[in-house]
Amino acid sequence: MRILHTSDWHLGRSFHGTGMLEAQRGFLDHLVRTVREEGVDVVLVAGDVYDRALPGVDVVALFDDALERLTATGAQVVISSGNHDSATRLGFGGRILARGGVHLRTRIEDIGSAVVLPLGADAELAVYGIPYLEPRLVAEALDADRPGHPEVTRAALDLVRADLARRRSRGRVVSVVMAHTFAAGGAGSDSERDLAVGGLGSVPLPLFDGFDYTALGHLHGRQTLSDTVRYSGSPLAYSFSEAGHTKGGWILDVTVDGVRDVRAVEWPAPRRLAVLRGTLDQLLELEDLHWAEAAYCSVTLTDAERPARAMERLRTRFPDTLVLGFEPEGGPGTDTRSYGQRISAAKDDAEICCGFLEHVRGRRASVEEAGLVRSTVDTARSLLHERQDHP
Repeated sequence: MRILHTSDWHLGRSFHGTGMLEAQRGFLDHLVRTVREEGVDVVLVAGDVYDRALPGVDVVALFDDALERLTATGAQVVISSGNHDSATRLGFGGRILARGGVHLRTRIEDIGSAVVLPLGADAELAVYGIPYLEPRLVAEALDADRPGHPEVTRAALDLVRADLARRRSRGRVVSVVMAHTFAAGGAGSDSERDLAVGGLGSVPLPLFDGFDYTALGHLHGRQTLSDTVRYSGSPLAYSFSEAGHTKGGWILDVTVDGVRDVRAVEWPAPRRLAVLRGTLDQLLELEDLHWAEAAYCSVTLTDAERPARAMERLRTRFPDTLVLGFEPEGGPGTDTRSYGQRISAAKDDAEICCGFLEHVRGRRASVEEAGLVRSTVDTARSLLHERQDHP
């Protein structure tokens, strides 16, 4: 049997204000093609199908189309809910959908209920889907020791192990567990929503010992935590921190003796991501940046003073610059004094005004601007004196 491990589709998400629905449609085309060409029997989606609890109508339609196309290949689909999903909405109609090969695991009542598929004579595959568990909401129902991520995950896995023990008492069972969580040792990225403050949401890796394979979701980088525990990562980049990621999933070959082989499958990115840093003139002139002209760009300018019309000028070469930051490096325009210290050192009102202008835009007033400010201040002072002399 062949299994494809995916997660974190985040259908409906945008990339720094740029819609991604067409890119996600393209990913789903690659997914269906992979399922057909590789002869995949089971597709796993380990949480965060949607990017928000109330997805748009067009997003729901895209997901509906994906399920129809995947099941048309003959594959079974097992889906658990993530922290971005509404478990109730995603799980609607789950018992009916199971008849068509789509198995939803969004309720804590179903944690110990496996999706069972035959592997051969006297052997079966048992897939357990653990939805995202918000500790404060599920700790009591799961009889966890306390409302924390490690504790509720341990309690959920106890339910899985109890069912698995019953099944193994009757015959050979290969076990796959799906979970949407932050496992210790995983590397995060900027596009993930924190599950807890200060790393307290981290789940110890040994909790997943004893299963043939654990398919994790939540972290967006594809990674291996142990021989049997992996993150598939998101199929598309959802932040510039993922510029170095290779997106895809994992294909597992399973026999009656367990998981025999795990290999990566890759899907092409619709657009490259470029993280650029340098002065404005450098970025506009460097010849080795031609590749970035067709990419989504995040730019950090290091000019000592913030250049005028920086975004406008950058987009003449890099039209899809989506993020622009400023980190001045050296030069006469770098002033380490606080704003209060600079104001205190100003000689007159005109210098105070010019200092404020520099503070809010990161660039000193030009000769022309300084002249205009001084002229305006002098005019205002003259008018004030006239009013005092002629009340």
